Amino acid sequence: MSVDYHGQLIDAALALNDSGINRGTAGNLSVRFEQGMLITPSGMDYADISAADLVAIGFDGRTRGRRKPSSEWRIHLDLYRAREDVAAIVHAHPPACAALACHSMPIPPFHYMVAVAGGKDIRCSGYATFGSQALSDEVLRAMEDRKACLMAHHGMIATGATPERALALAVEVETLAEMYSRCLAIGTPPLLSDEEMARVLEQFRDYGPAHGH
Repeated sequence: MSVDYHGQLIDAALALNDSGINRGTAGNLSVRFEQGMLITPSGMDYADISAADLVAIGFDGRTRGRRKPSSEWRIHLDLYRAREDVAAIVHAHPPACAALACHSMPIPPFHYMVAVAGGKDIRCSGYATFGSQALSDEVLRAMEDRKACLMAHHGMIATGATPERALALAVEVETLAEMYSRCLAIGTPPLLSDEEMARVLEQFRDYGPAHGH
């Protein structure tokens, strides 16, 4: 049975705004496709996107489609090139993630669910101008051995086996960012040890497909 990658991407794009973690035309989504990827177009309301509006970009950088790809297409393509485990990507500007990112603050192991992003913390990348190769390079560094990261003065990136799972992880990371922000309003929270986070990560390997819980 063939996979409807166009349909998966459009459904996830609509769900992204319905989730409340993205508003308007900010953010973008992609899925690994043939020898490259499919990505949402630049500046279009997700409610108006059809399969013909999605843009295909090969690993050789060649673009096919009637629309311009999202300005952050480099991040998506570079992640697919570097990470065979990444099959779908969500980039968004959710409020809690963006607030921490504007302070260049990572999310430390204040809660065991931080391990949902694949490590003991959720890193924040360095800053570079949106749409630039420099920004893509910063994100790739922050994503090393991780499934998600924050982006300084910008937003966040989440990955998954499908667009739906990448979106589910994005929602989890935004929830953690909101929780951590509330903790900081009370005071600096105590953190879980590296040993405990290693145990949690091991436990997550045997759980469900979305994030292991």
